[in-house]
Amino acid sequence: MHSTPASHIELLRRADASPVIQVLGIVGFALLTTLGAKVRLYLWEVPITFQTLGILGAGLFLGARNGLLSQLLYLGLGLFLPVFAGSGYGPLYLLGATGGYLLAAPVAAYVVGRLSQSRRSWSGLFLALVAGGGVLFGIGVPWLHWAAGHTGWWESLDKGLLRFLPWEATKWLLLSTLYRALCAWR
Repeated sequence: MHSTPASHIELLRRADASPVIQVLGIVGFALLTTLGAKVRLYLWEVPITFQTLGILGAGLFLGARNGLLSQLLYLGLGLFLPVFAGSGYGPLYLLGATGGYLLAAPVAAYVVGRLSQSRRSWSGLFLALVAGGGVLFGIGVPWLHWAAGHTGWWESLDKGLLRFLPWEATKWLLLSTLYRALCAWR
């Protein structure tokens, strides 16, 4: 017999959750990631978006496996539909400046889901989100450097990481606080 989850929100993370609940969660977070990608502010090659709320939130709310699946679905949709930031889509879009961040999305969701599985405190959840952000930037920045043709690494670090850190830290705070609040609400 499985132990009762702390809240209804944690039902989404359970491996033995109803297949319908799991599919709804996977599709729902793929759609949330799409909506987040459409809220964007271009200041340079890589836009500021709410897309990472969907990516990292998928791992946090759905767990490692279903978080990964939601982001694979998101990438799959992007092969045929304009779900990414901007209006582009298709395989060639993934070769652009944001391709590394996009391809890192399933891995980042998986990492957040895996790390947050055993770290249920607010700080543990926050650190899991930081690790997921590290995956996004760790893959995205080198890809940006290559795809954008930056001549020096400082430019890539500046445009692909440093300018985003205040925004991303705010998102990590928001997600970890929201998750803890929803888990406390029964």
